[in-house]
Amino acid sequence: MNPLFHNLLGSLPLQHGAVTRQINAENPTGEKGAACRWDPDPNHPDLPHSGAALDLGRGWKVRPFIRVAAGETVTLADITGPGCINEFWITSDLPEFRALILRFYWDGEDTPSVEVPMGDFFAMGHDAAPHTVVSLPVHVGPHRGCASYWSMPFRKHARITLENQGPRDANIVAYRVLYKLQEIPEDAAYFHAQWRRSLTSRSYPEHVILDGVVGRGVYVGTYLAWTAFSRGWWGEGEVKFYLDGDGEFPTLSDNGTEDYFGGAWCFYKDPKKEQVEQEFNSPFLGLPLAYNKDPQSPRKFSLYRWHLLDSIGFQKDIKVTVQALGWWPNHRYQPLTDDIASVAYWYQLEPHQPFPPLPAMDERWDR
Repeated sequence: MNPLFHNLLGSLPLQHGAVTRQINAENPTGEKGAACRWDPDPNHPDLPHSGAALDLGRGWKVRPFIRVAAGETVTLADITGPGCINEFWITSDLPEFRALILRFYWDGEDTPSVEVPMGDFFAMGHDAAPHTVVSLPVHVGPHRGCASYWSMPFRKHARITLENQGPRDANIVAYRVLYKLQEIPEDAAYFHAQWRRSLTSRSYPEHVILDGVVGRGVYVGTYLAWTAFSRGWWGEGEVKFYLDGDGEFPTLSDNGTEDYFGGAWCFYKDPKKEQVEQEFNSPFLGLPLAYNKDPQSPRKFSLYRWHLLDSIGFQKDIKVTVQALGWWPNHRYQPLTDDIASVAYWYQLEPHQPFPPLPAMDERWDR
């Protein structure tokens, strides 16, 4: 490709004639000319939301949503490649997005390359404090309209599932998967995302964001849903990247949590006058949630960093960690007991190592 077109907008003139398809509740197969074929029938178990279209008939928003019962797993998309998913949008009336598990499988693999609670995948991990996100690859609009623009290529097959592990039905799940059918370069890697959660301790104040990845790839993003239990500043710890056989010492280390996520001086609005974290969104990094109304109770923070212009390559393996540190009154670092959940985003050549078992629902609940 001509280097003049190597940018987000510059590539658009070269996309003419692409075979574009979209899967949603109105066209669950994505086939050409196969959308909006139902006649309204509220008594039909697959058309429970069609009553509003009774006066208008076929083609007038008869099947805009699906229902996912408690304990049920549904396939949102089943696509024969080669192709690339360019947009994935979803929302639900279920308040607990941590109960809904997204899984993405590429080219018939047995274990998923993406396994993440739905809200966390879109950088909105606190069910108790939903919020908007405004960034390049991920966007959450009012109210909880979740969009991902990560490029997700596949060569033979792509499958996306949604599991409801909660005790209540998700009566409304609206979604769309927009993709292009196209040839995929031989050296293109596959998209991966993994969720982890830990309760740090004073004896071990460190959360593991990613570990056990073996292969060749590039790390492209970090999201943290951080619940601070202590008073005062909570983000003094460093984010560390252990690359290609690193042992005790990492190759890359940031100099503070707020620095890694694009802030400075504790994200405070004014370090001298107003020591309260200030929310912000930007294309590559942000603090879209700073729920700190009561300084005596647990405070909730969302933080994202997308390595779009500063991706981190690895040849053999990668491990990523973050420390949970504050301050003692004597100006020494204080190890913290905090609740940290994370999503790591990366691309790698397959095969990938199986992920650790996803924690049970009661271990994922947003405190």
